[in-house]
Amino acid sequence: MTWDLAYKLLALFAMIAIGYGATRLGVLGGADGQRALASAAFGLFLPALLFRTTAGIDLSDLPGPLLLAFFGPLVLWALAIWYVYRRRGPAHPADPAVRAVSLSFGNTVQVGLPFAAALFGEAGLQLHLAIVSLHALVLLSLLTVLAEVDIAHAAARRGSAAALGSLLLTIARQTLIHPVVLPVLAGLAWHLTGWQLHPVADNMLLTLGQAGVPLCLVLIGASLAQYGLGSSWQRLLGLVMLKLLLLPAIVAALGVWVFGLRGLPLAVLVMAAALPSGSNALLFAQRYRTLEGEASAAIVLSTLGFALTAPLWLSLLL
Repeated sequence: MTWDLAYKLLALFAMIAIGYGATRLGVLGGADGQRALASAAFGLFLPALLFRTTAGIDLSDLPGPLLLAFFGPLVLWALAIWYVYRRRGPAHPADPAVRAVSLSFGNTVQVGLPFAAALFGEAGLQLHLAIVSLHALVLLSLLTVLAEVDIAHAAARRGSAAALGSLLLTIARQTLIHPVVLPVLAGLAWHLTGWQLHPVADNMLLTLGQAGVPLCLVLIGASLAQYGLGSSWQRLLGLVMLKLLLLPAIVAALGVWVFGLRGLPLAVLVMAAALPSGSNALLFAQRYRTLEGEASAAIVLSTLGFALTAPLWLSLLL
């Protein structure tokens, strides 16, 4: 790992530390203030980033084999985590989906973009952006559906559910009218019109999207200060290390043996799978008001672990 990349990683930790210190000093206004900031990040800043990104996708240039090699194992990984925790009888019906996001959704933006640009140049960055463009749409859409279905099932068991038709309509509405899924779908629809974003709108969305990155990192520190790493951080550490080591190994094997990827595409693919948990995990947990502390711990532990595992993967790939 170069010093430039190390400095960027340290800057991420510094912003997390700022959120931690601000919470300890009472600057963020306690739990209510944190939820207001999370609502702004999840309801305004990240949607702007997602809409602008997907509106500029060139669908004809998306690398099909690379995307299949990445999202195939990732989706199966997330589903396996959701299934295991669902079988254990969660305290909150959304817990399995929240844990699946925490242990599968990679930090493809705050960590992934600077790493891809610094390591692989413009060609590698374009491949990484193809993954970023579909990352939230594929993973968060799937897990949002699962969370809403589990919540609906829990309501049915309590006898407070509506008829089947109304229940299905509610699930569909909660899934589509979602601050991550909706802007991605809207961005794709905009792209299909062939229209270009007006420079004023483009700059507005760019500025709003840029605000979301530091805010998400500050919220990670704030949540860590409020909830701590939790008593089960040792168990969580093992799961985090599996995400950092086993998932990239599966992706690499599929990329080489099934899709015949080599060189730069393989390196970009594996490093994307090896990224630590992203801040969307915390925002997802805060949306359903469950496991916020565990999501924060997963982000921090995986980012610390990434500092150790990234050089290992880079030494094998480059």
